[in-house]
Amino acid sequence: MAKFQISILGCGSATPTARHQPSCQVIDFRDKLFMIDCGEGAQLQFRRMGLKFSRLNHIFISHLHGDHLFGLPGLLSTMALHEVSGSVTVHIFKEGAHLLKEWMDYFNRNAPFEIIYDVIEEGERRIVYEDSGLTVETFPLYHRTPCTGFIFREKPKLRHLKGDMVKYLNIPVWQLKNIKEGADWVKDDGTIIPNSHLTTEAEPSVSYAYCSDTMFDRRVAESIQGVDTIYHEATYDNSLEQKARERGHSTARQAAEIAKLSGAKRLIIGHFSKRYNSEEILLDEAKEVFPNVVLANEGLRIDLI
Repeated sequence: MAKFQISILGCGSATPTARHQPSCQVIDFRDKLFMIDCGEGAQLQFRRMGLKFSRLNHIFISHLHGDHLFGLPGLLSTMALHEVSGSVTVHIFKEGAHLLKEWMDYFNRNAPFEIIYDVIEEGERRIVYEDSGLTVETFPLYHRTPCTGFIFREKPKLRHLKGDMVKYLNIPVWQLKNIKEGADWVKDDGTIIPNSHLTTEAEPSVSYAYCSDTMFDRRVAESIQGVDTIYHEATYDNSLEQKARERGHSTARQAAEIAKLSGAKRLIIGHFSKRYNSEEILLDEAKEVFPNVVLANEGLRIDLI
């Protein structure tokens, strides 16, 4: 079965601590790597988890706070030293693209790869990446500065052929893709063989939403309706709900409410405040609202398929 996997490189908030690094995740989709946010220490954890620089060509930055992007210049510089070729596309807000370009032009003017800046506009909903099997789209979040979330959607899969029927009807190889895509088969005498006689259902496609820094807002749930797995920030426990709103963040319980409202199957929580020596209180509060909750942690890998 095709790979669709999340690697957690960092799940803390604001500053690195002895327990957690700032935000960073890597999506492995069929051996292509996509990084979401790039806090300090991201490249070290990238190495620890055995990920390959040569497979990373797209980096998505949710917003322009340091704990989500201070690791990016160092990562790109290391990739240049490793002679990564081709291009790396950074999806980022306009001001971040300007600052990063100045930095890279000064320190890495001879980098062996091209850096392409895909500018994200505040509040926009747009497909920012697409290939034969995957799309990545943006949606607005509600923080103290412009912030965007990202939805990774696997495209519909092909149906499975019934080999005995294909052989019996002597369907030529060049027609098999059409059959997998749902076409009927027309015999030489004009008889139509329905596709349901030739194939079985395709495996369901899966989706993943990354909800970076955001206060609780039902519009987030509306934007990610039907997504299978959600990552949602859960900076504080419920006793600090007022502080969370003032700082543009969410509590673990609020993250769970978003997952419930959106119809998700699984919730991953992260972006933990450094005040916690254990995140069990956050896990317990989230599970009071939504049963299937996973605590993010550095080194954790989660299979979406």
